Amino acid sequence: MNARGALGRYGEELAARRLAEAGIVILDRNWRCREGEIDLVALDADALVVCEVKTRRAGVYEHPMAAVTPAKAERLRLLAGRWLERNGGPPPGGVRIDVVGVVVPDRGAPAVEHVKGAA
Repeated sequence: MNARGALGRYGEELAARRLAEAGIVILDRNWRCREGEIDLVALDADALVVCEVKTRRAGVYEHPMAAVTPAKAERLRLLAGRWLERNGGPPPGGVRIDVVGVVVPDRGAPAVEHVKGAA
């Protein structure tokens, strides 16, 4: 695994921990189909959560949340539909798309921001 892949995996692990601390149950990680990948699929009470995780090193790069463009949001909606087709349909609470942004500084603790219903 290269450094970028390792950074992404680290961010996904931090995001999964943050969601679990909030009482959200992780159902699937890195779920793939022909159209793409969902980083985390989770259940928050009776709502299915499709979660995109964006991780960046602190510095010159854009904030991780800025990487979720309208096109990316549309793809996440498509992927959520595919996941539901293969896993029994929507739960009573419907589907929500969240984004977790992780900024890793050179020193100190990473900043983890969870935005519910971001896309």
